[in-house]
Amino acid sequence: MKRFTNKTVLITGGSSGMGLAAARRLLDEGAYVVITGRDRSRLDSAVARLDAGPDRVLAVCADVARPADLDALMRRIETWRGSLSAVFANAGVGVFKPGAEITEADFDHTVDVNFKGVFFTIQKALPLMRDGGAVVINASWTLHRGLSVASVYSAGKAAVHNLARTLGAELAPRGIRVNSVSPGYIDTEMYRAAAADDPDAEARNAAEVPLGTLGHPDDVAAAVAFLASDDASYITGQDLVVDGGLVGSVPAAP
Repeated sequence: MKRFTNKTVLITGGSSGMGLAAARRLLDEGAYVVITGRDRSRLDSAVARLDAGPDRVLAVCADVARPADLDALMRRIETWRGSLSAVFANAGVGVFKPGAEITEADFDHTVDVNFKGVFFTIQKALPLMRDGGAVVINASWTLHRGLSVASVYSAGKAAVHNLARTLGAELAPRGIRVNSVSPGYIDTEMYRAAAADDPDAEARNAAEVPLGTLGHPDDVAAAVAFLASDDASYITGQDLVVDGGLVGSVPAAP
């Protein structure tokens, strides 16, 4: 399918994981794609892996927690393509430790990227957004079910899903739909880093999932492409959970 022919899509945190998978999927469907990240070398590597050419991919080094970086990003996009049809607000970080061990620096970094960064990414993209466009926010299964070592992370993800609902209502007069996607355990670089000190984490997490396996970035990319496309033209303010049944079901007994 070519649901994004001649459409320009911004993907924050696009140098790896779910962001990179979404970039690849949207390129395959005809989009022009802007990816961002904080590390220039990782961005360059992502562009090489996408192998789509400079006329189809723009990689911009930007920190979503810094509104000035977002201002510069939007100027680059306006010069390159003039407008946006969709945004995947994907950039995020995770601090996973008991609440008693969370420092003020942990709190500030998590909220700055996962909530403030999402809010201002959308706010600053809106002048470039075409009427009838779409915003997809990367939330998390943890907004639906408590995870003991993810208090600040989970609260921030609940906040960005609430943005999807409130901004979905606010932007409806322009026909701009706002939804979130909530991945479960997805096999990304970020997941592996969080689980690095626990060799049993992958097997234990997979056992919690009724489908019996971790998800892949492409699973989330497919959901993002759906929500950003005209196939979801009557869907706004919703959360699409991509978790193999983790939140809503109990695995069958072995």
